Order: sequence, then C-alpha cells, then structure tokens
Amino acid sequence: VQQVTLDNGMRLVILRRPGPPTISFTVQFNVGGVNERLGTTGIAHLLEHMLFKGTTSVGTRNIEAELELYPWMDSAHDSLAEARARGDSVRAVELSERIVQLEDSAAVFIESNEFDHILTRAGARGLNATTTNESTVYFVDLPSNRAELWFALEADRMLNPVFREFYAERDVVAEERRMRVEMNPAGALAEAHLASAFRMHPYGVPVVGYMADLQVMSRQDVERYYRLYYGPNNAIVGIVGDLDPDQIEAWAREYFAAIPNAELPPVVTAVEPSQRGERRTELEWDAQPQLQIGWHVPAGTDPDAPSLAILSSLLTGGRTSRLYRRLVLESRAATAVFSSLGPGMQYPQLLQISATPRAPHTTMQVEELIYEELELLIQEGPTDSEMERVRNQISAGSVRRIQSNIGLAFQLVESVALFNDWRETFRYSDKLRAVTADDVMRIARTYLTRSNRTVTTLVKTENSR
Repeated sequence: VQQVTLDNGMRLVILRRPGPPTISFTVQFNVGGVNERLGTTGIAHLLEHMLFKGTTSVGTRNIEAELELYPWMDSAHDSLAEARARGDSVRAVELSERIVQLEDSAAVFIESNEFDHILTRAGARGLNATTTNESTVYFVDLPSNRAELWFALEADRMLNPVFREFYAERDVVAEERRMRVEMNPAGALAEAHLASAFRMHPYGVPVVGYMADLQVMSRQDVERYYRLYYGPNNAIVGIVGDLDPDQIEAWAREYFAAIPNAELPPVVTAVEPSQRGERRTELEWDAQPQLQIGWHVPAGTDPDAPSLAILSSLLTGGRTSRLYRRLVLESRAATAVFSSLGPGMQYPQLLQISATPRAPHTTMQVEELIYEELELLIQEGPTDSEMERVRNQISAGSVRRIQSNIGLAFQLVESVALFNDWRETFRYSDKLRAVTADDVMRIARTYLTRSNRTVTTLVKTENSR
C-alpha cells in the first residue's frame, strides 16, 4: 500500500492488486449529515446527486447561455420562498411556473447525464455515490487503460461543477424522502427512534433531511456548501487494482495538486448527555407492528468497539444466535430480529435491536423476551463455542468485504478517515481475537441498562386493529 499526501492536503491510498485489468476508484469527502445545521438538513445528500450533473465543459452545449439563466432562476426561487412565507398562494403558483419555464429554457443548452455517458463509453461499471452521517463517497470501476480519464473528470468536477437541473433534482430527492420515510413505516420508525435517542447530537437528524428544509433549499445554498467543505484537504482517495503506483501518483499530482483548499467542516462539539431514564416513543401506522431498542455505546473508534461487534453478533448473527433462537425458533414470538451499531462510527453511537412480532404476539411481549435473554447473557456470559463462532463470522465478513477491489478501496479509505492509518483494515481480526467472554459481559452490564435505552414501537392504528 502506498499512501501519498499532496501539498493541498489530499490523501491518496494506492494499492496494486494483480488480476483483471480494472481499477476501482473511491473519493471520500469527510462531510455528511453531522455537519449540517437545522434549516439545511439533507444538503450533503442533495450535493451527492448534484455532482453528477457535470461541469462547465461536461454536460453543456453552450455554457455561457446556460449560466445566464441561473441568476434569474435563483431570484425566482427566493421570491417563491417569500411568497410562501407570507401565505400568498397565487404568487407562489406563478413563481413555481416561472422556475419551471426557466429550467425548460436551460434544458436547451444541457447535455443531460453526459458525465455518466463519458464514463460508460469508457467501460465504467458501478458508477455511484453514497452519503452517510459522516462522509460522502463517490466510486466507480474502470478498465486500467482508462485510468487517466478518471483523474481528468474528477479534477474537473472538483474545480468546475455546475449544479444544473437543480430544482428538478431537489424534487427527486424530496420524493426519495417521501418514499423512504413518510410512506414507509420502517423508515419512519428508524427516523423517530434516532430523534428520540439523540436529542443533542446530530446523529438524531436524518441524512436525507427534513422535508421542510428540502423544499426551501436553493441552488446557491448548495453551491456555497460545496465551496466550503468539498476541497482536496477534506478528501481521501482510494485506488485499488491492476495499476502502476508511480503512474497513479504522477496523475494525481498532475490533475489534483492545483485544486485549492477549502475550509474543513466545523468540529462536531455537541455531546449527547447521559440518559437519566428510559425513553419510549410510539408511532401509529396501518402496518405490521415493529420494535426498535437502542442503547448508547461508545464510538466505532473506541477500544471497546470490537467487543460491541462481538456482542451484536452473539445476539442476532445467524440462526444460532441467542435472540434468533429464542424469538424466532423457540417461542415463535417474532418473524425476524437483527441488531446493528450506528448510525455512524466517529461519535458515541447506538447498539440497536429490531424485531418484528409474529401475530398474535405484541411488541411488549417480544421486548420482555429480549430483556430476559440479555439478562442471561450478562449473568452467565457467552460460551467458548459461541465466542469462536462469532469471531469467525465477523472475520469472514471482513474478508468478504475486501475481496473485491472496490470493497478494499472503501475499507482502506475508511481506515484513514477514522484512524488516520490504512493498516487498521488488516488489524480488525486480531482485535476480535483479543475479545474475551469477560469483555462481552462487562460491556453488556455497563451499557445495556434500562436508563440507557430508548424504545420505539410501531403499532397498528386504532381503526385497523
């Protein structure tokens, strides 16, 4: 593995991996949901979409004519926000129509999806991006002989992005939220659960944003946010595959070195206060009941993180796990149960258990069975065979994640982001081996307490019971 830091602060992790003549590229910007403020929630996720819209040279037929229209469009949007604020529905309709007309005028000069088409014609596969609480990652696989094209395109969109088709794309993101959360009981439950568990820390705010914020977000808001936080000094690049490391470094210096720094995102200083008692939230929905329980636990970078991963797998990792056996196989009180750590890794997070009761069992009955099984684990501890099973299970999962070039690139970049050391990718199995049954009992006893837990249930509405 070769790690390179350019003068502008961009970090690159490069690994030659002999095999098929392909290279996987990832770019992680260390900015996500936790860096947003109320009023602009969802801006990082919207930016994820906008950076596929092209640049001053990609995606346009006439950049001068196109750019002339955007100030008019932005002005109409600002006036629309004012009209809505004062309740002037007639004027709001007029301005909405004006924005659509201006976007139609701009469309004449736009070559939609040209960024995607250029890469696809070059043999790209898996072009996509994802936004989390803590990062935004862009990724693609390319034939090895088209590697320089990636550097040219990526440098161009870092320097010269054009957020075209903005208001139409904002509506796409709003619809995504509507389908994921507002029309989806599982999504609504997850959002309500995090909001209840995190009252101070931004982990309680959804990455997709709140609808009220999305509806008033302007192209200028997104452009300012990009200029502030998406600089090379806030980016980590992972490149893995059939490559020449020296040539990759040379291209990185040629294409990326001249990109100016941006500000680093403000440090997240909010700290979630310790809970003084159990929190309970109930959602009514004409849907199958669901249960979610979360306990506050340390960050994914904490020395106890491997022990927490072991604990989670002991509880729900496969058909022989404790809760699956108790809830699904033996009592048949639930149709499914799973656990996770999240919603991020940089800050204190949650160990979450989710279950779907099997009728006629209730969420309360399933909840009590979970607590009984947790108490047994705390009192008796896991057996040697259980510990060996989950260590092997998690280690195997870690190996599977890095079998592909793109998976390995993701892991290397994440290790640099979290630990400032790509070697952490390969140390995890050793850390799992060091976890003892006593460690598991200690963290379960410490964190899985009544006062530290948040319980959210989804129950059927009265008229559908």
